[in-house]
Amino acid sequence: MKLIGIGRNYIEHAKELNNAVPSEPVIFLMPDTSLLRNDEDFYIPDFTNEVHHELEIVVRINKIGKNINSKFAHRYYEEIGVGIDFTARDLQAKLKSKGLPWSNAKGFDKASPISRTFINKSEFTSVDDIDFSLLKNGEIVQKGNTKDMIFKIDELIEHISKYYTLKIGDLIFTGTPAGVSKVEIGDRLEAFIGEKKMLTCDIK
Repeated sequence: MKLIGIGRNYIEHAKELNNAVPSEPVIFLMPDTSLLRNDEDFYIPDFTNEVHHELEIVVRINKIGKNINSKFAHRYYEEIGVGIDFTARDLQAKLKSKGLPWSNAKGFDKASPISRTFINKSEFTSVDDIDFSLLKNGEIVQKGNTKDMIFKIDELIEHISKYYTLKIGDLIFTGTPAGVSKVEIGDRLEAFIGEKKMLTCDIK
């Protein structure tokens, strides 16, 4: 099982980090050891002083596929969840300034909390119109809708599957909306799809 991240998939988020809006999906990979399950606590690692939360809609693949056309992509997933892509922003900036890969800033151990449950896509009117949000200490800090994705879910699956065979259980983190910010010890994050709480994570 692999975790596939998508960067800069919401225009306002790209702008808030002064990044160019991409002309094709920005893909990065994270190891399965980055998963954090069952609402477990997140411990800020000692190699960073600036971890940011990035709330994302997550798609779980249910079928093996390669070179999938976007019009058939809906056959390769049934469930939608949420995840947080914790990013060591200071480390990422340092690596980017040297032209180096930034996997260490994204894929470190326990950097990817995932919701306990997933929702069958049949419960949504459209996967391209899903509201989701993140509360930090009870206040909304991120709010998004999949209609605002630069590259929609089915387009992402088409693009990713050109390069990587998708396997059952693979998770696609589809990008974060604007509002990312630093987390501190003692913070509590709560992620929602619509009004349904999907994930809680305490920062230690």
